[in-house]
Amino acid sequence: MLDSVLLEARKITKRWPGVVALDGVDFRVYAGRVNALVGENGAGKSTLMNILSGVYADYEGELLLEGAPIRFRTTAEAQKVGVTMVHQELNLIPQLNVAENIFLGREPRSCMGLIDYNKMHGEAQQHLRRVGFVHDSHTTLCDLKVGEQQLVEIAKALSLRARVLIFDEPTSSLSEQETQTLFRLIDELKREGVGIVYITHKMDELSRLADYVTVLRDGHLIGEHRVHDTSTDEIVRLMVGRERKDLFVKNDHPKGEVALEVRSLSLEKRLQNRTLKLEEVSFEVCRGEVLGIYGLMGAGRTEVVETIFGLHGAAAKGVLRIGGREFLPKTPREAMDAGIALIPEDRKHDGLVLGMDIARNTTLASLDTMLRWGGIDRGREEAEAEHYRAELAIKSHSVQQPAGELSGGNQQKVVLAKMLRTDPQILLLDEPTRGIDINAKNEIYKLIDRLAAEGRAVVVISSEMPEIMALSDRIITLSAGRVTACFNRDEFTEEALLKASLPTK
Repeated sequence: MLDSVLLEARKITKRWPGVVALDGVDFRVYAGRVNALVGENGAGKSTLMNILSGVYADYEGELLLEGAPIRFRTTAEAQKVGVTMVHQELNLIPQLNVAENIFLGREPRSCMGLIDYNKMHGEAQQHLRRVGFVHDSHTTLCDLKVGEQQLVEIAKALSLRARVLIFDEPTSSLSEQETQTLFRLIDELKREGVGIVYITHKMDELSRLADYVTVLRDGHLIGEHRVHDTSTDEIVRLMVGRERKDLFVKNDHPKGEVALEVRSLSLEKRLQNRTLKLEEVSFEVCRGEVLGIYGLMGAGRTEVVETIFGLHGAAAKGVLRIGGREFLPKTPREAMDAGIALIPEDRKHDGLVLGMDIARNTTLASLDTMLRWGGIDRGREEAEAEHYRAELAIKSHSVQQPAGELSGGNQQKVVLAKMLRTDPQILLLDEPTRGIDINAKNEIYKLIDRLAAEGRAVVVISSEMPEIMALSDRIITLSAGRVTACFNRDEFTEEALLKASLPTK
């Protein structure tokens, strides 16, 4: 007999412009059980959970709470009936104290209508004890470590008295002791009849926590299985077992001398809600070679290329060797002067000025070449932009068109044009085809292939396994800020890459 279903999703479809994120997906949450949700990056896990928790209200299909149809328009509506989510990206306010974060918008009131701070802190401490939080509830959030902030996020979810609790990679920033405390808490919640969804990439957590495992792949439901009736190898196969499609055929190019050598690259930099960390990362890439970097969310992929490009300044340690010179850029200008260019992951935030036209975006990284009598030579700037518009097939009515009006693929081409104008010999591309259609993807693939054929060294980060396997001559995998494996082209398999990327603890 199946366990009692608390919350059920039927035929859920979620579309974005040009992308179907979920296609007819079914999912069940059982009372007193853990259903682990697994899949590669981009499989649709977070999208599905955002629908279940009320973040997304616009979707096709239906939700049923204990058999009754329901539709959440906001997270507040979901929380009101006991459905809440602990996000991987913390949803907390650093300037407030712990108790204020836990009860934000739900502060207990006195008979006079004022906030009852004594009651708020007293109740906060009860929830904090359950998650093993050792500090006082008056502590300001920004004074806590990332793992401690994650515990506050979990305590906040407990304060909502959830019937359905969704965890999105909850142990990614927790210590071993904090992780074990969380596991004991989940066991306790199961005994209380709470239905739990647990998103994870850590396969060892499945056997410890999960009763069921549901696999998503490319927005489709692959299946739901009882954990004790299947193996880790079978789950991995289900996660990655798809055919490569819609990808270009890579050409073989002669490899030249080593263009970039990275030795013992390390980084530890605390941001507001997380810590960037790399540990002794070493690799090299030759002229004419495309080196792929693959890893799961939080593995350190972006941190590697950002550090090489000088974005983390004095927080970075290690050595780059370029053309016989040993150094480590502390600013992007130092990196560009050494022949390095970076195409960032977030083109809209980090790659473009959306209100500026194509011409001005194209010359932003090389403005010194556009100067005439102390000002910008607009005619020359537009001529240069027109050259790249034709070369990269940027679809626009003119180079005066604002970048913000272009499609995602054409915006990415403008970012590429901007960096190619610096004549880089080492090109770093972080998720170069994210959010663009298949035709634009193939054009980017051909451009990457052409850049390698010209003798440039190319480093590509991609979350899509078929893509990175099609583009790369070699692939290194990262996990928890460390290089875990290196594969030559004849060794590429999706199973091997995923296994090398999975955290070991």
